[in-house]
Amino acid sequence: MSDNQNAAIYFVERHLAEGRAEKPAFREAAGARREMNYGQLADQSARFAGALARAEIRREERILLLMLDTNDLPVAFWGAIRAGVVPIPLNTLLAASVYDEIFHDSRASALFVSAELYETIKPALSRNPFIRDVVVVGGDAPAGTTSFETFMAGAEPVPPVVASEDEIAFWLYSSGSTGRPKGVKHVHGALRATSDSYGAQVLQIREDDVVFSAAKIFFAYGLGNAMTFPMSVGATTILFNGRPTPETVSDILKNERPTVFCGVPTLYAALLHHWESDGTCPDAPLRTSISAGEALPSEIGRKWKALCGTDIMDGVGSTEMLHIFLSNKPGDIEYGTSGTAVPGYDVRLVDETGEEVGPGEVGELLVRGASAAEGYWNQRGKSRATFEGEWTRTGDKYERTEAGRFIYCGRTDDMFKVSGIWVSPFEVEQALMSHPGVLEAAVVAWRDEEELEKPKAFVVLKGGADEAVLSDLKDFVKERIGKWKYPRWVEVVDELPKTPTGKIQRFKLRKGA
Repeated sequence: MSDNQNAAIYFVERHLAEGRAEKPAFREAAGARREMNYGQLADQSARFAGALARAEIRREERILLLMLDTNDLPVAFWGAIRAGVVPIPLNTLLAASVYDEIFHDSRASALFVSAELYETIKPALSRNPFIRDVVVVGGDAPAGTTSFETFMAGAEPVPPVVASEDEIAFWLYSSGSTGRPKGVKHVHGALRATSDSYGAQVLQIREDDVVFSAAKIFFAYGLGNAMTFPMSVGATTILFNGRPTPETVSDILKNERPTVFCGVPTLYAALLHHWESDGTCPDAPLRTSISAGEALPSEIGRKWKALCGTDIMDGVGSTEMLHIFLSNKPGDIEYGTSGTAVPGYDVRLVDETGEEVGPGEVGELLVRGASAAEGYWNQRGKSRATFEGEWTRTGDKYERTEAGRFIYCGRTDDMFKVSGIWVSPFEVEQALMSHPGVLEAAVVAWRDEEELEKPKAFVVLKGGADEAVLSDLKDFVKERIGKWKYPRWVEVVDELPKTPTGKIQRFKLRKGA
């Protein structure tokens, strides 16, 4: 057993030997609010592995988990890993055409789909020659499908297959804002690599923690927050199968009383705006909050600390690296920066020729660490362009200060020059969002009448603010970050286009969409 590096042993089975069988592992914050302890998770995931074998879904075959965040999702995820079957948690908010593409690309043998999502993907099933079994979770099974209860009924538990830490354990499809979906292949050892690094040494996760991640499990960030980190120490996770709005998140903070909250910048901004009316946040015993997905505007971090009493540890991660590798840390937080490398990771900045750049210069961020993906499925060219030996290209532009902290400048394809000087859209957006009338902002390159690129801002105003705000926004930005960086045009919009994981889709704004 000691030679078996199957990740299910460390994250699930180990807790039985260490006396945590009765400890709550997952609790649902909606519906029947079911609770599942570590002993039940171990038993049910072992039976799920047995049900896969009974259904003749073999080792190294792939299964799709198009499932909402309920207790059934960790059962399926860890049960598949236990069996040596490769689970692929899928974004639950995609269009039917994207699911069709992923179903064909993955060539998965089975689909486990929440009942609420079945109608969305039903048209794609008739066109798919690979999916042999469709299992409907949390509801009645339509004709031609099986219910989750029937799939599990009478299944015998099976032991974990013997696996190397370098064996493919699961895939995630990247949540990039453009281009064809990419299947990102991760190995067994990557899960523990993230919990031993960020989970233990930055988040400092504890057994008595109660964790709530607004980011869903299908998102690499949410997978670590809601499963890998709490399960590494035997903590408890709150699962929510709905949309994380300011109202629903406020209720969960109040009623479930988590000690760790994991959000994204757009949600933090929306929560602060929601709470502004009474000047208080819900009475939750938060000891820390974390953010990723996009860089956190400094104004949001300062307001959160003032209102809720805890800092937000902003960090940078990616689907390719599985979780955060660059972060602010407890007692070492500087808003407006992404902090420093997480223990276990190395980072460097390079220019277009691959040469390292010095402090104060802008370069692409490269990262090296044990959680890096094995590569992309069936996209060799992109794999070769992204994974350069031990180093992974992030596609993010950063600047390093003399003190060694990293400042986010933008995605490689979002950056542009004005008068020969690099402009960071994120820096301009931060300045705009520090204005009391602005809720959200996005900045893109826009060509003037002479075909020269200049900043254009799209802003969402706070309730009660009107377009009179626009008259002083340009001067407001000039005073804070420099005269050449101010937006030459400012357009008010009702909302900004975003990915399902909360990242602003600036390419849509550049196209005028």
